[in-house]
Amino acid sequence: MLKGKSVLEPMDLTMEEMQDLFETADDIIANPEKYAHAADGKIMGTLFYEPSTRTRLSFASAMLRLGGQVMGFSDASSSSVSKGESIADTIRTVGCFADVIVMRHPKEGAPRVAAEHSFVPVINAGDGGHQHPSQTFTDLMTIREYKGRLDNLTIGLCGDLMFGRTVHSLIKALTRFKNIKLKLISPEELVVPEYIRNSIMKKSGIDFEEVRHMEDVLPELDVLYMTRVQKERFFNEEDYVRLRDSFILDEAKMKLAKDDMIVMHPLPRVNEIAVEVDDDPRAHYFDQVRLGMYVRMALITKVLGLEA
Repeated sequence: MLKGKSVLEPMDLTMEEMQDLFETADDIIANPEKYAHAADGKIMGTLFYEPSTRTRLSFASAMLRLGGQVMGFSDASSSSVSKGESIADTIRTVGCFADVIVMRHPKEGAPRVAAEHSFVPVINAGDGGHQHPSQTFTDLMTIREYKGRLDNLTIGLCGDLMFGRTVHSLIKALTRFKNIKLKLISPEELVVPEYIRNSIMKKSGIDFEEVRHMEDVLPELDVLYMTRVQKERFFNEEDYVRLRDSFILDEAKMKLAKDDMIVMHPLPRVNEIAVEVDDDPRAHYFDQVRLGMYVRMALITKVLGLEA
């Protein structure tokens, strides 16, 4: 049971709890009116120490659709953090007002520190380049929805694999499923960190291959998970300009892919998926956003122990 527990990384949920989460999300989609007052009288505190559009609004929408209320900040400079207040003191204060706290922070491990001092459950909405559990549950729900399974899949992860917390979190979760093959598509400058490679992928025995061009593996993929190649991660602009086109998904590259491959992206995108791809029936990144709200509704109900 998740009631009263903090959720700091995907592995905080057992396989049974994860399956229950997805089944609850399915039920919410099918019967929204059944859950419209599940969170009546409950308050969510949203503490976002760095910018967010989708995650913050998704959690807020999820709570409001459950009948609850939302308070918090989307800019730490507008809070007492700007006066030097510690995470521990902020979390203990907000815990006096809220029933659950959703927190995003640029420092890895900050939500864990918060959970250790909190009177109420804390949900990690992203910490540095580390974990992003609700996005991972969203990603898994999307794969489950459009591929019908979470095992026996070849998944391409493309773009910034070094700093992308959504990718790190998803890789960790995928090690639980059978016969998963990962194709890690990135420039040398943005390969998966050593700790992910050694402590997670090699330790779990998951099948993975690192490649430099998506064209080399596109025909094999069941899922292509795109992320932004960030210009600011390169030491000089020449390297970025030389490499960036290799990591842009367009109509021509889509012709190399299977008819039933699905394209995902945690968003925001810049230019790594051409707008022309949006009309392709295999593009599911906006469906991913929609499903994310339902997953977060389900997560809130589990953490607060709500009955529909």
